[in-house]
Amino acid sequence: MSALANREYVKMNGLGNEIVIVDLRRAPGAITAPEARAAARHEPYDQLIALYPARGSADASIRIYNTDGSEAGACGNGMRCVASLLAAETGKAALDFETPAGLISCWRAGEALFAVDMGQPRFRWDEIPLARDMPDTRAIDLKFAAPGAPVLHSPSAVSMGNPHAIFWVDDPQAYDLRKLGPMLEHHPLFPQRANVTLANVAARDHLVIRTWERGAGLTQACGSAACAAAVAAARLDRTGRQVTVSLPGGDLAIEWRAENDHVLMTGPVEYEHKGRFAAALFAAAGVT
Repeated sequence: MSALANREYVKMNGLGNEIVIVDLRRAPGAITAPEARAAARHEPYDQLIALYPARGSADASIRIYNTDGSEAGACGNGMRCVASLLAAETGKAALDFETPAGLISCWRAGEALFAVDMGQPRFRWDEIPLARDMPDTRAIDLKFAAPGAPVLHSPSAVSMGNPHAIFWVDDPQAYDLRKLGPMLEHHPLFPQRANVTLANVAARDHLVIRTWERGAGLTQACGSAACAAAVAAARLDRTGRQVTVSLPGGDLAIEWRAENDHVLMTGPVEYEHKGRFAAALFAAAGVT
């Protein structure tokens, strides 16, 4: 039986980043890639987040699935949505979650606002990971000729639980990211694929970005990409450690703390609706 068959879900979004949350804490079951893809055909999402019982003292353990069925290590917008849901359930203002990227803490930061501690970024080539040694990941050796647009080159590479490549451009809208994104996501330099971001430094405290999200595609907002871009800009001394990152879906406040290198992200969440995954969805996909 599919782990998602006949399960209720909650649809939410963070700045238009569509998140489906399914609670498997009372009846845990592994979700396969075909199940995640079938769920996305029924209820389109950027990420599906499954809640499981925590192994330690955290409030829950989570797994994150992209539209194509692959798993993600982190999802900042999704974490805010999950935190909002469980804060309403438990009455707690602060929660901890076990994720593939480590323990992530979230807390209420205002009316419909939640903050997420996304942990420490990773910069070493084999931690991101890249396919070969790059001594300085602030600007890696990669050039890509974009048809009808300026050449993309020397992106910054960062891991925020997921691998990110950030290309610095004058105008993120000048590129057809829907066409370029899949080619760069699957570039041989990225053995685990990559989230691809076009970023413009609008001011010392303001970035404007668009992101092609690994396994999900062009997105209204990618929280980990906003964090990665903010960190990369600060490493290049193009911004300070506190910035507003503007995405197609809205703004996120990002702070890269000097005292512990943790990246904090604050932004809104929005509830959309509830639903249920019918068993027939998964039978039709060959999942029994």
